[in-house]
Amino acid sequence: MRSAFNEELIKIARKDERIHMVLADIGYGEIEPFAEEFPDRFYNCGVAEQNMTGIACGLAMEGKVSVTYSIANFPTLRPLEQIRNDVCYHFQNVKIVIIGGGLAYGSLGVSHHSTEDIAIMRALPDIVVCCPADIKEARAATHAMIEREGPFYYRCGYKKEPDVHAGEIDFQLGKALVAREGSDITLIGTGTVTYRALQAAELLAEQGINARVVSMHTVKPIDREAILAAARETGGIVTVEEHNICGGLGGAVAEVIAEAGVGIPFKMMALPDTYVHIVGTHEWLLDYYGFSPESIAETAKGLV
Repeated sequence: MRSAFNEELIKIARKDERIHMVLADIGYGEIEPFAEEFPDRFYNCGVAEQNMTGIACGLAMEGKVSVTYSIANFPTLRPLEQIRNDVCYHFQNVKIVIIGGGLAYGSLGVSHHSTEDIAIMRALPDIVVCCPADIKEARAATHAMIEREGPFYYRCGYKKEPDVHAGEIDFQLGKALVAREGSDITLIGTGTVTYRALQAAELLAEQGINARVVSMHTVKPIDREAILAAARETGGIVTVEEHNICGGLGGAVAEVIAEAGVGIPFKMMALPDTYVHIVGTHEWLLDYYGFSPESIAETAKGLV
């Protein structure tokens, strides 16, 4: 997915001279093409994420579109004050891109995990929070990010993410995509873990349960209509996210349901409210924390 993001950004930058990349000591195979083609629009600040964000904001104040880009939690938690006070408060055109949300960098431990980011970013006023589920969404979201004025948070996958959507998609910020139709229950995912929800739906189909799968690629602003449609048309909702159970997709969906006064079976599948102290591959950690297709299917079946 990160390759797709960088390919699309270069295409956009060829037509839009406002695009600048500001990095914090990362690259090594993905961003070099941008640096080589646009050397006067490329800045590597070293391991100094707060400085990176400040420079990006300064460029934005001069009419540029700044893209900050680094691994997992580094473009968000370390420079959070700069994102809040400089970028969001002044509504600047800074696009914060992380690579490897959730547990994608599993073997590197908690310092490289990004499991609180959705909650923290969506609490900031005037910022869009976008978590593409597959490469098709990632490419479309890159264009939508640049077209959208103001602060933007883009949670990019790491590599080799499978397709969630079989055909072409009509990607719009704030409008969820239905990856699979269903009437018995709805699985709402965000980010790359949505593919596992799709696999779970296939397992449920073998048991006669027809599950709808929704990719909620934009957690903020969230698609209220898609959520309420699922509540009206199916027997319950299960949210699936590679994020702490507090304040992420599940919380956002629960807010919509509660405010609308809808009473339906509802379950949040997320990481527990603790740090991931064990080390393993991304796939192994997902299975360990209950995100196997079988576990998702069993949870959904329990609500039907």
